Amino acid sequence: MKKIILLLIIILNFEYCYADNKIVYIDINNILNNSIVGKSISKHLQNIRENKSKEFKLIEKLLLDKEKDIIKKKNILEKNIYEEQVVLLNKEVSEYNIKKKNFNKEIEEKKVKYTKTVLNSLNSIVSKYVEENSISIVLPKKNLIIAKKDLDITNIIMNLLNNDLKEIAF
Repeated sequence: MKKIILLLIIILNFEYCYADNKIVYIDINNILNNSIVGKSISKHLQNIRENKSKEFKLIEKLLLDKEKDIIKKKNILEKNIYEEQVVLLNKEVSEYNIKKKNFNKEIEEKKVKYTKTVLNSLNSIVSKYVEENSISIVLPKKNLIIAKKDLDITNIIMNLLNNDLKEIAF
């Protein structure tokens, strides 16, 4: 009886020894921020923001000038005319705020759209790499506490992405 139990334990232990599960991890954020296409997306969005920022600063300056002008004329103008000008200024300010909010929303939508394009390409690259290298599991780096550096495939995948996708159509 003892021999049978010992034999079962030995067989079950050897079964686990033959299991060859290759597990690696990847830092998607690093790839999205530091790949050629990721940098081009960031640069493109930053250029759009900077150009629009100049326009927004000009509008803000005009609105502030109007506000100062209305405040200066407060004692000179009749009460109803003053209130009309304040209402008109408030309307312009709210329109400006809506315009700015819509612009920020539009930029965020573009960022999501471009990121999806890169992630679709990245997904096919990672899938191909996993098949070619007999990898069982690819984990995101953000969910790891500690792991060996030699299990990190981020740079390999980034190089494959840089060779495959240099830029996307804006």
